[in-house]
Amino acid sequence: MTDLSTYRNIGIFAHVDAGKTTTTERILKLTGKIHKTGEVHDGAATTDFMEQEQERGITIQSAATSCTWDGHRMNIIDTPGHVDFTVEVYRSLKVLDGGVGVFCGSGGVEPQSETNWRYANESEVARVIFVNKLDRMGADFMRVVGQVRKVLGANALVMTLPIGTEEDFVGVVDLLTRKAYVWDDSGLPENFEVTDVPADMTDDVEAAREEMIETALEQDDDLMGAYLEGEEPSIEDLKRCIRQGTINLDFFPTFCGSAFKNKGIQQVLDAVVDYLPCPTDVVPQPLTDEEGNATEEVATVSVDEPLRALAFKIMDDRFGALTFIRIYSGKLEKGMTVLNSYTGKTERIGRMVEMHADDRIELDSAQAGDIIAVVGMKNVQTGHTLCDPKFPCTLEPMIFPDPVISIAVAPKDKAGAEKMGIAIGKMIAEDPSFRVETDEDSGETILKGMGELHLDIKVDILKRTYGVELVVGQPQVAYRETITQAIEDSYTHKKQSGGSGQFGKIDYRVRPGEPGTGFQFSSKVVGGNVPKEFFPAIEKGFKGMMEQGPLAGFPVLDVEIELYDGAFHAVDSSAVAFEIAAKGAFRQSMPKAGPQLIEPIMHVDVFTPDDHVGDVIGDLNRRRGMIKDQEAGVTGVRIKADVPLSEMFGYIGTLRTMTSGRGQFSMEFSHYMPCPAQVSETVIAEEKERKANK
Repeated sequence: MTDLSTYRNIGIFAHVDAGKTTTTERILKLTGKIHKTGEVHDGAATTDFMEQEQERGITIQSAATSCTWDGHRMNIIDTPGHVDFTVEVYRSLKVLDGGVGVFCGSGGVEPQSETNWRYANESEVARVIFVNKLDRMGADFMRVVGQVRKVLGANALVMTLPIGTEEDFVGVVDLLTRKAYVWDDSGLPENFEVTDVPADMTDDVEAAREEMIETALEQDDDLMGAYLEGEEPSIEDLKRCIRQGTINLDFFPTFCGSAFKNKGIQQVLDAVVDYLPCPTDVVPQPLTDEEGNATEEVATVSVDEPLRALAFKIMDDRFGALTFIRIYSGKLEKGMTVLNSYTGKTERIGRMVEMHADDRIELDSAQAGDIIAVVGMKNVQTGHTLCDPKFPCTLEPMIFPDPVISIAVAPKDKAGAEKMGIAIGKMIAEDPSFRVETDEDSGETILKGMGELHLDIKVDILKRTYGVELVVGQPQVAYRETITQAIEDSYTHKKQSGGSGQFGKIDYRVRPGEPGTGFQFSSKVVGGNVPKEFFPAIEKGFKGMMEQGPLAGFPVLDVEIELYDGAFHAVDSSAVAFEIAAKGAFRQSMPKAGPQLIEPIMHVDVFTPDDHVGDVIGDLNRRRGMIKDQEAGVTGVRIKADVPLSEMFGYIGTLRTMTSGRGQFSMEFSHYMPCPAQVSETVIAEEKERKANK
């Protein structure tokens, strides 16, 4: 049995271009897992193995790999940085125990870093911070530390200080040991010497060390008391306190270096071993009931408990479907039968493999704490729990965001139609934020995703991986409808046609709900005017109608319906009669309740050089944007704004033209807001015309 205290399940996450994949490559090289380092800009990185990743130089799907350092086994997941693929980060954080947040030394805390940090906070994942690219122009370690504290509200505990700045960056000072690590110009990670702290840095090092010790000792009152009386804590005591504070999320040990130049990576690996939790250190995953509500039970991490594992990612590759699994408790062995508690069906475990990006090592068994892949599982999807058939249980499921953008696609020829159906089925299993619908009226296939890049890459994968040529329509915005006025109304459904008839009368109030609440139904009926057994049918009737609003047939959001009275007939009333009454009531009342079209508003983060700020702000204003914040950095200005999605199509082209190719932006869904009258009229007219032409 392997000792769980030597396991580290970690993820590496950051903003696009902060150097996550390069950092992963350096870790693999240092731990002896690979012998030649691949570079992202050459399209040769180990964990970027998709064609689309190599061409664009970005990570699209999270890749898993394992290595060992200082007698500890590390399962590492390299996650994407681009906002359209945050679902990959979210689901990776769900199964990890710790993380390494990478920040660019010159870019600092960028938009995607904020989103990923928020996800990590929600998942309560302990992290160490690595400020990368300190050899770049404009890099400033302490400025980034300040941003982490201010923008992320995270207590960065500085553990190393850089020696030299920008192109003169040569090494780091370890504050714990007061030793300097200086690398030579060969670019090899092992070519460093350990020296004393440079004379000109002594004061800074002592001040930073004192601050670090005071923060760390807040974890132990006895040690703090002794320190205040002049007793220096031992390095072992300090490490123990730092580990405790890191696991409690009180602070985040912060390191610096340059992954590309191989400087400072060893310190990060040591920190992963010293400060990040092993599987038994973290709060166990809660178990839920069939409805997804948390129960009192938890999945205690132990080899002796019954098997509990979570499927967190499905990937289709040249060998067939791979299901990535994090085992929380128990053991998994080849040939075992496991229960999928979501479907209620059992599956036999065939081949199990340990993944190294897209290579694999066959396994016979795995145990609590492991992250492995199983080949050829039939009915398992992302978020499903696999468990011992004798001890059924459900782990807390994953919740994925709804798509905000859609495109209509059609295969160019008949042969492509069947291939497209099979390919899309595989792609939906792999990516839960990617949805597909068939438009009933036109028969078109509608692809839905998180952004233009997301859908662009899906179309590219269909073409290259599956050989399906598509005709692609214009992107469409996911408009919704809501109501603005509260009304009271009554509806009676009555039908008599020989034999028993149908009768159901409902008196109800309709009112606008709080934004984000969706559909809510309640009942205040007393005295049995409408028997309780008909409430679910009434709710089902109203809920079923929420898919098509009165204005243009878009789904309806944020409506509260309260049943307060009604009447029934002893013979003619039935659940069906009351369900039909609710549907009729919806059609009757919605147009009277001030229906309104609402549109998705995106949180847009734009980076622009100083001399183009006016142009960028003017352009965002023309796009009906609300400027929220402006922050000057060393190399340019970050502008935060809320902008309707409908105005953001093709924005990257405009931004590049305005800023001579130097501008960047990212956006993610923020909330829904009412459309201005003229926009609303145009959208409704277009939607009605589209439906009429079918």
